Amino acid sequence: MKTTEKMTFSRRGFIRTSALASGGLLIGFNFLTACKEEVQPPVDIANLNFNDFNAYIQIADNGYVTIFSPNPEIGQGVKTAMPMLVAEELDVPWDHVFVKQAGLDTDKYRGQVAGGSQSIRQNWEVLRQTGATAKQMLINAAAAKWQIDADEVTATAGVITSPSGEKLGYGDVVKEAAALEVPENVVLKEPKDFKIIGKDTLNVDLDNIVTGKPLYGLDYKKEGMAYVSVLRPPAFGMKLKDFSDADTRAVTGVYDVIQFGDKIAVLAKNTWAAMKGKKALKANWQDDALENTELHDKILLDLLNSKEGEVRREDGNVDKAFAEADQIIERIYESPFLPHNCMEPMNFYADVTEEKIHLAGPIQTPEGTAAQVAKLLEREPREVVLELTRMGGGFGRRLYGDFVLEAAEISSKAKKPIKLIYSREDDMTAGIFRPAIKYKISASLKDGKITGYKLKEAAINSNMYGLIPHFFPAGAIANLRIESANYQSNITTGAWRAPYTNFLAFAEQSFFDEVAESLNQDAVQLRLDLLDNVVDGADERIQYSAARLKEVIKVAADKGNWGSTSEGVYKGFSAYYSHNTHVAEVAEIRMQNGIPKVSRVTAAVDCGIVVNPTGANNQVVGGVLDGIGHAMYGDFTFKDGKPSSTNFDTYRLIRMHETPKVDVHFIESELAPTGLGEPGLPPAGGAVANAIKAATGKRLTKQPLLKYLTEAETQLKG
Repeated sequence: MKTTEKMTFSRRGFIRTSALASGGLLIGFNFLTACKEEVQPPVDIANLNFNDFNAYIQIADNGYVTIFSPNPEIGQGVKTAMPMLVAEELDVPWDHVFVKQAGLDTDKYRGQVAGGSQSIRQNWEVLRQTGATAKQMLINAAAAKWQIDADEVTATAGVITSPSGEKLGYGDVVKEAAALEVPENVVLKEPKDFKIIGKDTLNVDLDNIVTGKPLYGLDYKKEGMAYVSVLRPPAFGMKLKDFSDADTRAVTGVYDVIQFGDKIAVLAKNTWAAMKGKKALKANWQDDALENTELHDKILLDLLNSKEGEVRREDGNVDKAFAEADQIIERIYESPFLPHNCMEPMNFYADVTEEKIHLAGPIQTPEGTAAQVAKLLEREPREVVLELTRMGGGFGRRLYGDFVLEAAEISSKAKKPIKLIYSREDDMTAGIFRPAIKYKISASLKDGKITGYKLKEAAINSNMYGLIPHFFPAGAIANLRIESANYQSNITTGAWRAPYTNFLAFAEQSFFDEVAESLNQDAVQLRLDLLDNVVDGADERIQYSAARLKEVIKVAADKGNWGSTSEGVYKGFSAYYSHNTHVAEVAEIRMQNGIPKVSRVTAAVDCGIVVNPTGANNQVVGGVLDGIGHAMYGDFTFKDGKPSSTNFDTYRLIRMHETPKVDVHFIESELAPTGLGEPGLPPAGGAVANAIKAATGKRLTKQPLLKYLTEAETQLKG
């Protein structure tokens, strides 16, 4: 994709107000009318709107610039990276830039979503257009003042210079620029001329985070609001029969108790009183359908072994390849439900009045959630005002606005402003979970080569979506079939960081290692050989690039010293494409008292142009650690509809002393950026599982790895 070209757009696409109260200029770009080309992301998250959005630039008389960042910030760094794109083309020093979080505005903004690792990718050119157009308007204003042609004028670092050496700051011409025509054509910079993009930049919220200034949803407070804790059904499949709130109303600080649906809200003057009041409620529940993990395991295994399912992709003649095979390898891979466990539990502020619905808090999908609230309360969407706060983690959980709807309904019934706050137990037991999934993968081998490949997915509630069935090894194996089936459960499931691929990558990358071992081939070379069969661009459904995937494989193998041996160090390899990004990883483990400890991970990443290396490195490292932690330790079961864990005392997360050193190597590129918040996670589990096989000889096909490694050793001793 070219990064430098003349861009043409409608004047109506450019939003401008004249002078601000501060004497500055507010300019922005309506990306809905500006973008001529429709971009279809290969990751299709259902019900999410990935249309383009607006960015605004506020230029003050002194030349300082405020850039408003419309997308939600969940720690993925877009509040820093997106304004960097604008500032780069505006050509203003970064230390002259202030960044502010914009609120929901459906008139000015589109696609105010944090999900699918798409924020930078979807807005790479349009954000730069915003800055470049503003710069050109300022140049035109200076040229008019000097009475010369604008083509003779240059601007850099916030200073405009004439051919004779006269200089004007952006602030000197900001008012004049506000009165000029909006240029229809702007030229974007070439990557070699970037001064901000590609440079290490600190998170714009860093000082406030470190010093504890209000940023997050839990920090949001308004005078006179009530704090709310909600009692929900203790198990999936239970409904409220009746309750007594006499003891709750006797708790000091409790204002009111309100039933809504099968839930009971306790309103109080502080969180302690609200939560204490909730514990004092006496509720009776009636059972409906209470499900268990044992039941789920049986159902999913039956689905894998049945003929039920939907074919997602089929190439060649799979049945013939298997019928003629010298050898068939078949394995089943199994994963549990997982909670999201954001560090900041779900919370939201709501004040529903006759004039408006005021909402504030951490949500990944503000526009869609506001629309749901309006529908719930039978109000017009324009009546909803939603402020965005920074989020203490999202991982897909805050794509779902269920907690926002709860807050709005409670405020509407109470007729007062409220702050809904989940306890950790609420967050873990009444959440949206990663679905339990099983995969059956088979390969036919003949004459030392893979001739056929079959993968069947059985999942709770839903299946892989969009172009995922066309990820590697699609295109690399002539005879291939991908199919899926699901069981509809009353346990709520949804997107969890790198949906579906977070476990699919583990299953496939573990399987290819086993195939390589069976063929007596090097695991890395097997992948490279398969990729030689792929013709980039031959199948429009295949969005991964064989050339780019081979490059990250080679770099990871080189930087991770693949093939070399050190006493007590065992290595595993994995490579995967997801969210438009190619990643390969080498994991190293050492055995300590029979327990594998991951000591180092080497990652090679091709995400196109790296906007902010500091932020990009943090995202990859975080994804790798997240992938390792959940693959090794994450376990979550249900009995009679109740989750097995309610807090971190029983739910195992990776600990500080268990985190490895992660070395990240980005492939230099002049291609447009791709996703980065999620792609580092999927390969991690497979790399670790393959390293464990090298160390112990045990091929693990179930997560969490540590649990099943221990079980395997116990069985051997028995």
